[in-house]
Amino acid sequence: MSVEDDVRAASNAFYAALNRMLAGDARSLSDIWVHSAEATTMHPIGDRQVGWDQIRESFERVARSSNGGHVAISDQLFRVHGDTAYEVGVEHAEFAVNGTPLTVNSRVTNIYYREPGGWKVIHHHGDKSPGISEALDRADRT
Repeated sequence: MSVEDDVRAASNAFYAALNRMLAGDARSLSDIWVHSAEATTMHPIGDRQVGWDQIRESFERVARSSNGGHVAISDQLFRVHGDTAYEVGVEHAEFAVNGTPLTVNSRVTNIYYREPGGWKVIHHHGDKSPGISEALDRADRT
């Protein structure tokens, strides 16, 4: 298996975990993320999270309010440089937050870091998608 294949496997694990999150279970994201202060994300849901604790909370927030759905990435391009790799592509998601249906088509960049246990996500960035933040805010108030 090539190094790019290993990174592609990490990407597949990330998107599988995102789909479990949309079904209400964010726990598996813990297995595929770097757990450090250097980890960051700028989700389509908005805002920036710095450090694993903030990232975990953002995923748990979506899982608490999501009514199921599906997310996938297309048009992937991978590049590997030593212990760091990145993936760019387009993320397609359809899901509901507290009954509000949402569709996201977002350009994304995922950065992976090779740890002793394998490749893990250290950064995820997706274009902000209108409507998601508002739906999550409404769900938090209910």
